[in-house]
Amino acid sequence: MLSPEILEYYERGGEQLRLTAGTGRLEFLRTWDVLTRVLPPAPARIVDVGGATGVYARPLAEAGHTVRVIDPVPDHVAAADALPGVTAVLGDARALPEPDASADAVLLFGPLYHLPQRADRVAAWREAARVVRPGGVVIGAVISRFASLLDGVVKGYYAEPEFVSIVQGALDDGVHRNEGGQSRWFTSAYFHRPEEPAAEATEAGLTGTRTVAVEGPVWMTGTRLTEFLADERLTGIMLDMLRRVEDEPSLFGASSHLLTIARRPAP
Repeated sequence: MLSPEILEYYERGGEQLRLTAGTGRLEFLRTWDVLTRVLPPAPARIVDVGGATGVYARPLAEAGHTVRVIDPVPDHVAAADALPGVTAVLGDARALPEPDASADAVLLFGPLYHLPQRADRVAAWREAARVVRPGGVVIGAVISRFASLLDGVVKGYYAEPEFVSIVQGALDDGVHRNEGGQSRWFTSAYFHRPEEPAAEATEAGLTGTRTVAVEGPVWMTGTRLTEFLADERLTGIMLDMLRRVEDEPSLFGASSHLLTIARRPAP
């Protein structure tokens, strides 16, 4: 289900700590903020596709939801399955081991990164639409087409010629090819243009699509972001301001991640 370099990235713990500090912490807080506003009230049954070790499944279960994680990495499945209120199984986003209309909500937090072919991404959206109940919500996370371009400046990666060619490739066709497995850079992935995820969801039969910026440009502020995240009051202000502009299309390309929210049509 995953290419060797992608599987190796996750098997060596590529996602275990990423969302705990810095830009990853901002990504988590903003994503959680969106989830609290668009998910149905607890108790709901949520299928978390590509849910990794359960970084979102854990707080969702603690909030009273029943969560099913489906992931292609065995170590992820084992970790998520050990969480209270969470069950986990191996699976492919394009062929989910779930009955029709069996979930109140489906999360695609990961699969859309790693399906470079548009037909496969639409298949993942279509499977989510099949599994969610009529009227239920599907939320997909994608990486912005311009994330590595900006990350190269923020973290100084352009000093290495190999990274320059990776960025050039991502800008050309959306595919970030880290085939050498350089551990400091994200693994091979597909980076979406802002208009793409909504179009894919619509093609899969979902309706009412809405795309929001997760971090906006704030993720590029370096030590200032760290200072805000260390102060509960400042963090609250920052999250409120980002919420106010999350729908602003002019900020989509500056955000490292985007969320697209859609629904299965009700009868």
